[in-house]
Amino acid sequence: MLRLTQICIDAHDPEALGAWWAEVLGWPHHTDADGDVVLTPPPGHGPEWLFLAVPDDKVVKNRLHLDFTPQDQQAEVDRVIARGARRVDIGQGKQSWVVLADPEGNEFCILAPE
Repeated sequence: MLRLTQICIDAHDPEALGAWWAEVLGWPHHTDADGDVVLTPPPGHGPEWLFLAVPDDKVVKNRLHLDFTPQDQQAEVDRVIARGARRVDIGQGKQSWVVLADPEGNEFCILAPE
């Protein structure tokens, strides 16, 4: 049986992108012995996130993205945009979720509250 332990995210600047996500999520982060940036979620909130240095730019839509469900969608969209995210159009049309991109262009969605 497999257990999901890490989500790995390629980054030009793992320190900056890891710190950005740590601020957005409110999770602690550190740089490990390999120079990768690790975000540690609170217990029961999923796997670690590992930011890895890569030389290439992101050029196409992600094949995998993250969805977040807030209590107040508009407040979270505004908060994350104020920290440097931007709205992106990936052809989604008018939907109940909002598609954003982090500072390196990785798409993620903020869903409507459940």
